[in-house]
Amino acid sequence: MKRMLTTPLLLVLLAGCQATPSSEASEAGKVPNAATTDATAEQQAAEPAATVDFDSWLAGFRREARAEGIGEATLSRALDGLRYRPRVIELDRAQPEFVRPIWDYLDTAVSASRVTNGRQRLHNHRGTAREMAQRYGVPAEVIVAIWGIESNYGSNFGDFSTLEALATLAYDGRRRAFARGELLAALRILEAGDISPERMQGSWAGAMGHTQFIPSSFEAYAVDGDGDGRRDIWGSIPDVMASTAHYLDRAGWQAGQPWGVEVRLPDGFGYAETELSIRRPSRAWAERGVRSVDGEPLPDLAAASVIVPAGAQGPAFLVGANFRAILRYNNATSYALAVGTLADEIAGREGVVQGWPRGEQPLSRRQVREMQQLLNQRGFAVGAPDGIMGPNTRRGLREFQAAIGATPDGFATRHLLERLKR
Repeated sequence: MKRMLTTPLLLVLLAGCQATPSSEASEAGKVPNAATTDATAEQQAAEPAATVDFDSWLAGFRREARAEGIGEATLSRALDGLRYRPRVIELDRAQPEFVRPIWDYLDTAVSASRVTNGRQRLHNHRGTAREMAQRYGVPAEVIVAIWGIESNYGSNFGDFSTLEALATLAYDGRRRAFARGELLAALRILEAGDISPERMQGSWAGAMGHTQFIPSSFEAYAVDGDGDGRRDIWGSIPDVMASTAHYLDRAGWQAGQPWGVEVRLPDGFGYAETELSIRRPSRAWAERGVRSVDGEPLPDLAAASVIVPAGAQGPAFLVGANFRAILRYNNATSYALAVGTLADEIAGREGVVQGWPRGEQPLSRRQVREMQQLLNQRGFAVGAPDGIMGPNTRRGLREFQAAIGATPDGFATRHLLERLKR
């Protein structure tokens, strides 16, 4: 089934994760640490609350699924005895107040054990990984890195029934219409014979298998890598690798290009240019004094961006189309950096060289909202306060930093919040 690449693999909308690289997106990493903007929450709250019991709702959904072409045998196997799962709703409505700093996230995502295990997995499945790399142009180490970060190489891809999780969310979740569509997609997957209902397991949010596809993404991008006539991202590593590489290929992966490179910025560099929306050829960044940390020439990237995830105190990176392709998988800068650096280290290349500002404590969502309110009050317009650091908030914060003589890097700190309060 072919369609345009519009649905992220993770159930990011249900779990409150990111929407597009240019949005006011959380950069806390994986779904449990993601946030929902106030505007999104209002939209979700506007959906009508469930007014019937779960069994009655399920009977109605069953009729609708039958009308949309799902066979009776599939409906019986999938929906008979299906349970409402209160734990799914607890997780769906959880909104963590504190966000992990990016360096803590990377410490876990790119740990020494994950690098070692990734190298072992690559060794064990080298032939398959190379075949998929040749077919789709995505390096073997990148395929393995996504596998490692999504499910720790298959050791933790979730033990929720996908059908029960999505039915619960479609009945009582924050994005009921979206979950209903994913539940229908799951039924179509069962109808096609790719997997049995009992084996269709994954996260509470409906993401499935080793590399965490949601059902609609499975329909569009999962691939039969081992030639057995089924697409099995739960038990077939060739299918897992082929599907992951196919997704990245369709997301715009450019064969032969790196995801990016760590760089050093010259004194006086304009941090207003450190946004993913600002793209220039590598040579243009080199003319501005941007240099790779290893002294090598910058990679030849046609549309590259400079990012500083921890401001002027932390590392800087020049990233290109392949970084943006990873963001289509999970739209968080920390996630894309984790995939890129884990892939580098699995391949034997050096990880991040420059240090992170580990002495800084991240602002809570409440504190970010307070900062946004104060910036608005002082004329640095950032839009409606939502507790999420995104391009508009960083721009307003840079303007405030410039006004007080601080380095205008847009990195929110508690010190800056106290200055705003004064």
